[in-house]
Amino acid sequence: MFEQPKTPEAKLPVTIITGFLGSGKTTLLNHILTQAGNRRIAVLVNEFGDINIDSQFLIALDENMIELNNGCICCTINNNLAEAVWRILARREQVDYLVIETTGVADPLPIMQTFLASELWSFTRLDAVLAVVDAEAFTPEHFESTAALRQVAYADIVLLNKTDLVSDLQIRTLETYVQTIRQNPRILQIQYGKVPLSLVLDVALQSSEASENSPSHAHDHSYTHSDHLEADGFMAVSFESDRPFKFKQFQEFLDYHLPEGVFRAKGVLWLAESPDRHLFQLSGKRFSLQDDQWRSQPKNQAVWIGRNLNPTQLRQQLSDCLQEVPHE
Repeated sequence: MFEQPKTPEAKLPVTIITGFLGSGKTTLLNHILTQAGNRRIAVLVNEFGDINIDSQFLIALDENMIELNNGCICCTINNNLAEAVWRILARREQVDYLVIETTGVADPLPIMQTFLASELWSFTRLDAVLAVVDAEAFTPEHFESTAALRQVAYADIVLLNKTDLVSDLQIRTLETYVQTIRQNPRILQIQYGKVPLSLVLDVALQSSEASENSPSHAHDHSYTHSDHLEADGFMAVSFESDRPFKFKQFQEFLDYHLPEGVFRAKGVLWLAESPDRHLFQLSGKRFSLQDDQWRSQPKNQAVWIGRNLNPTQLRQQLSDCLQEVPHE
């Protein structure tokens, strides 16, 4: 079915984007798509949680695969990375490059092994692994997360994002710390996920080193990011409602009642006081709302990611912020 490339250069180059919850992976991904130029990029996304919120942040999406007006393709992974890659390879003549965005709590090594230790090796070339790091929030004490450290440990390029929020001393301290996790990484300082694509795509930084030095469990293809989720104590709580939030109550919830264990949240919000659709992002204690137009019936959809959360309590707190149903 698939014709094997005659030269290594003909293999489809692949870049993996990793990074902990809230580091800015989707922002970087959107930057890559908008700056693609003549390069036809295929993107695979696999949002953590049972609502595919990331699709709301990309440019005009359909359900499983869409083509953007600049020739780029977006496709959802649906828990089977290899199968999604084969779907892209079936359209090889339309694709110059493949970018994969991992979940915020994924160990990158099993994802790398999908390309280094399987039949896909004959058709693809793993170009580089990028780790996006929140320069303000990333500390070993804060996360206590195996996955967060492994994302940096296996990265060829570490992108220190949000450097506008920290001092030069903090940046230098973070760079020193990164070098204790990963020997001689390429470190780039960026803001808002913006980086020249020539510095992160087609850089040929990957080798067989990862497969030679990998822990034995990496060859077990039943191993998934959920193993690390459980080890780190992370979970996702999804929330949906056909009633709008009252903004004042919702903001008070974020300011005063947000559970300590919440690291990250993202979604689409319907606010009673506004006719707009609002793209919601929360990282740590910071949150932002970006106005957009509704393209479907208004509703609230959000995923809350954190450690040791009480789903029933969190959903009740969010329900308490909704506009009451009017009495007949």
